[in-house]
Amino acid sequence: MTDTTMTTAETPSGKAAKDENFPVGSIFLPAELRPHVAIFYAYARAIDDIADNPDLASEEKVKRLDGFDQALLGENADPAYEKAHAIRMSLSECDVTIQHCRDLITAFKQDAVKLRYEDWPDLINYCKYSAAPVGRYLLDIHGEDPAGYHASDALCNALQVLNHLQDCQDDYREMNRVYLPQDWMVAANETVEALEQSATSAGLREVMEQCLNGTDELLLLADQLPGKLNSRRLAMESATILKIAHKLSAELRRRDPISERVQLTKLQFLACCIRGCWQGLFRY
Repeated sequence: MTDTTMTTAETPSGKAAKDENFPVGSIFLPAELRPHVAIFYAYARAIDDIADNPDLASEEKVKRLDGFDQALLGENADPAYEKAHAIRMSLSECDVTIQHCRDLITAFKQDAVKLRYEDWPDLINYCKYSAAPVGRYLLDIHGEDPAGYHASDALCNALQVLNHLQDCQDDYREMNRVYLPQDWMVAANETVEALEQSATSAGLREVMEQCLNGTDELLLLADQLPGKLNSRRLAMESATILKIAHKLSAELRRRDPISERVQLTKLQFLACCIRGCWQGLFRY
């Protein structure tokens, strides 16, 4: 009889924290928390990679993500879900709810089956599960007041939309996944096929500008976050991320994410880190 037991449920993409647009577990965070943040990131990366694997059927993605959820709940001891076991123990040690990790699973299961977003609220509802839990986890592990969730959610949701705009062509080509609000596409007399072109069309640019307008509104709310935090280190981290997000939004307005990969230069990134560190240090 053939043994069909998986040695791992993961499908690693090769991406790591160093490949992200924004600092993950940076030196701004307290040394004693960095290993826990690294465990959280590894867990989030593992389940995101499953959702984004073009070689897995939707049903298989959902099955594996359900396995991670069961492991989070302590209902599945299968070593194939090792990163779920690791984060469950880390969360228990830090007295942080598992809900944030379960919310990420909700988002990635949606990624496995949903390819289009009807409007801006539909997209932001997705971000509520795919992005906001990361900020909430960081607030919780630092012992911050949950009252900071509102500004943190705004920041994380903005980061998610910026990432969608950066990757809009790759998402369409590789996964047939389009995060641009479809009602805005219709109003601009544009179709998703525009994402196959070598440059952004006028209609697609109109939709992107609307997304960036919504993102900038989120960032204005998120600007309140560093001043709400008790942890000076977390304030420095969040202020730095805010500077990067504002700059990336400006670059996406100025440049074409269809004809090139829009990201900050090393000098721009360093400048954002210095300014964010300084402003976070003194809480604005």
